[in-house]
Parts: sequence; structure tokens; C-alpha cells
Amino acid sequence: MPENEKPLARIDRTDRKILEQLQADGSLTNQQLAERVGLSPSPCLRRVRALEDAGIIVRSVTILDHKKLGLSLTAIILIGMDRHTPERFSAFEEQIGQHPEVQECYLITGQNADYMLKVVVPDMDSYHQFLLNYVTRIPGVSGVHSSFVLRRVIDSTALPLDYLS
Repeated sequence: MPENEKPLARIDRTDRKILEQLQADGSLTNQQLAERVGLSPSPCLRRVRALEDAGIIVRSVTILDHKKLGLSLTAIILIGMDRHTPERFSAFEEQIGQHPEVQECYLITGQNADYMLKVVVPDMDSYHQFLLNYVTRIPGVSGVHSSFVLRRVIDSTALPLDYLS
């Protein structure tokens, strides 16, 4: 195990309830959370802090409605690289990470691509500019295949906790 990686944490039924509630609504107060999971506030807060310290709870965020903010186009982009070297991948990842349009970036296998991006922009013109002015100018990008989301069928940030013992 790498030295900076913590061992897997033990999750009991109460921790699982806490995680389920926080995934559904991260804005719950400790009092509300404690009531929902059947604990008093002090032990509930200790458990939440322990889950944070273990790195299980990474951060809390607010999810925005992209369409109400005028970001109505979501693109999935498959990107091929000309060379498969750590330096090439590192440079790509550093440059693509500078663009807030990129919501997700994965190094993948099993496709005719090396990376898969999820990008959110206002419209097709904005996407075109993003693609031509940024993505295709990153050294090493040798191919780009774009697909556009017609409708979100499942859009969740919650992890499946049923697999935990």
C-alpha cells in the first residue's frame, strides 16, 4: 500500500446511515442528522468527524442547476493522445484541469481513446470555441470524438453503500 494511502475503514450500520443521509442532503445540521440516524448530537458529530478524518467524507458541495444558470449543453469528449508516456499524460491533465468547463476527466481504457471528459457550456458555439481554442491545442492530443447529452437519465453523486458490510 502506498505510504500516503490509508487502509480501508470499517463502516458499521450507523456510519452507513450517516453517509446515506449526508449524500442525500449535505446541508443537514448535526442536530437534524443525529435525529435521522437515531443518535444524540455529540456521538453523531464524533462519527462524522471520524469519517472525515478517515478520508471517507472528502468534502461537502452544493449542486447547482446548470440549465437555470444558462449552461444547457453537456458534452462527453473522448480524447486520444499521440504518445502514452507519464510526461504526456501529466501535461494533459495539468492543462485540462485549468478549465472550469470540465466537470470530470477520466484516464480510461477499453476505448479508442485515452481520456473521457464531461464538459458543460452554454451552447454549441461555446463548445466549438472551447474545443478549438483549448482542447485541440494541448500538446499530444491526436484525436477528439464528441457526443452530446440529450437527456440526463440518472444524475447522481451518491455512492452505493449496499456493498459495505
